[in-house]
Amino acid sequence: MPKLPTALRLSPRWAPYVFISPFLVLFAVFGLFPLMFSLYLAFQSWEPTNGLGAMQFVGFDNFLFALSDDWFWKSLRNTGWLAVASGVPQHLVAIPLAVFIHTSFKRSRNWVIGAYFLPYITSTVAIAIMFSSLFSTDYGLLNLGLQALAKVPVLGAWLPTEPIDWIGNASNIKPAVATIVFWRYVGFNVVLYLAALQTIPADLYEAATMDGAGKLQQFFFITLPSLRPMIFFGVTLSVIGGLQLFEEPFILTPNGRGGSDQAGMTTAMYLYRMAFDFNDFGAASAMSWLLFVVVVLLTWLTNRAFQPRSSGQ
Repeated sequence: MPKLPTALRLSPRWAPYVFISPFLVLFAVFGLFPLMFSLYLAFQSWEPTNGLGAMQFVGFDNFLFALSDDWFWKSLRNTGWLAVASGVPQHLVAIPLAVFIHTSFKRSRNWVIGAYFLPYITSTVAIAIMFSSLFSTDYGLLNLGLQALAKVPVLGAWLPTEPIDWIGNASNIKPAVATIVFWRYVGFNVVLYLAALQTIPADLYEAATMDGAGKLQQFFFITLPSLRPMIFFGVTLSVIGGLQLFEEPFILTPNGRGGSDQAGMTTAMYLYRMAFDFNDFGAASAMSWLLFVVVVLLTWLTNRAFQPRSSGQ
């Protein structure tokens, strides 16, 4: 086999950098540059239709505008509500469900896991369209089911007899969106906890059984402490994902504007509208960096909450 000329030979010293360079180039173009450009825009007043030459340095005016904008604060409250209402039940359901699957299914475990994981890999648009049909006021299966249950004498006094406007009523939008987010991501958390459960030594449960510990005691004193690192990981992902929520409320609400009284408008939706509806890219960039600060702060608080405490504290 002929050898390459000396000039074309790759030095072992530079070979790792050459092989990793495609990723670095792509990251610099599609990751680092947009990030730095967004930070630069946060201090500029710019309408893209006027070209790059129309940028004007305004200092911290965009940040001051965002902090004084009532709609920005309302979007933060909506985002926080949705993050808590959809994130907390995910883990409260995923942990015992993962334990049940881990202990009850052997041969068919992979099929069960796949069924729960399927919503996570399904297109967000398809999911939102499906739930739009389910939440339909006149023909939705949810309202039809509630009306059928309302005819039962015992349940009739507790359930509404008229169809519920899930999408058009401001008080119902956030529960509808939280239901979609919960349904989509609970399977992802189940997979996380199942992976962690498989790393717990069976000897711990055997020793606990010999000492007379019941299933409930084993769950609280063996399973939960062993799952602590994975719970921290899953909660951190839920915090970050919940604060960046965009697709579900954007597709579910009419015209992607948050529905009646902007009750379903998240911060990601609002900064999107600020940029592409109002053509204020400077304010939108400032809001995105403020959202980044909130994400970092809550992630740090989550880390502090899950840190093991020493006996002297």
